[in-house]
Amino acid sequence: MNNKTIQKLVAVTGASGFIGKYLCRTLEASGHSVRPVFRGEDNYPSAVHVGELGKHTEWRPALEGVDCVIHTAGMAHISRRASRQPVSDFLEVNFGGTCRLADHAAICGVRRLIFISSIGVLGDSTTGKSPFNEDSIPNPIGPYAVSKWKAECALLEVATRTKMEVVIVRPPLVYGRNAPGNFRRLVDLIRRGLPLPFGLIENQRSLIAIENLVDFLVCCMEHPAAAGRTFLVSDCHDLSTPELICRLADAMGKAPRLLPVPPELIRIGGRLIGRSNEIESLIGSLQVDMSGTSETLNWRPPRMIEETLRRAAGSDF
Repeated sequence: MNNKTIQKLVAVTGASGFIGKYLCRTLEASGHSVRPVFRGEDNYPSAVHVGELGKHTEWRPALEGVDCVIHTAGMAHISRRASRQPVSDFLEVNFGGTCRLADHAAICGVRRLIFISSIGVLGDSTTGKSPFNEDSIPNPIGPYAVSKWKAECALLEVATRTKMEVVIVRPPLVYGRNAPGNFRRLVDLIRRGLPLPFGLIENQRSLIAIENLVDFLVCCMEHPAAAGRTFLVSDCHDLSTPELICRLADAMGKAPRLLPVPPELIRIGGRLIGRSNEIESLIGSLQVDMSGTSETLNWRPPRMIEETLRRAAGSDF
């Protein structure tokens, strides 16, 4: 009888991105065999390059012999460039590219596909409402969220007609050292000691540290109860924007400078400079109830928020 453990190969799409990089490092450090998948050229060992993502992407060379694929690649909504992209671009990459990946993964015999979706599939705010949970009705707002929702539906359809297992993960804002987008800009403003007009904000927002998200993805790779499920995840510690700023400032050894500006004035200012969505993400609430996730997978975030925020505010930002 052969007692040797069969090593399973994990493909990570978007391996050059914020989540993908950390995920590849974590998997390799824990002894997994990893195949990083990139759009463009890269010197990463064992990497496979697939070119631009869309409905014609040739994924099969990256999926041969793969047991599990974790799909982190896609067009994000966090950059100013992305905010000007037409709806068709989001659909081509996030919907078309994901559909093509699922079809090719099933053909190649991939056992499980884990898809990084977004809490935005359920809406962009819980202000005045209960936190989103696993029973919340999807209400995607904007091309990014719509493209993710359509991709989710397509993946579940592929799962029903093939033997491939699908797991969908809907995280809120993912933060960490070198995180892109609004979080990085907020850290930079705090580091520069600039006054911020959020002293009167009383919102609550769920976040998830990159360390905790990656730990959850690793859990989803093997847990038998994950197959066919959609999960909401967070750090299990919601913060108001002033609390977040104060914690980050403390981690940097800075004094937080919070001005008592009424929320409506902040919203008006956001509209005037064309950044209403960014402003709402700082002054509105968006909470996640992940009790269903914890009960199903017996998972809790391994890293406490005090540690993850301190690491996120690191000096090499």
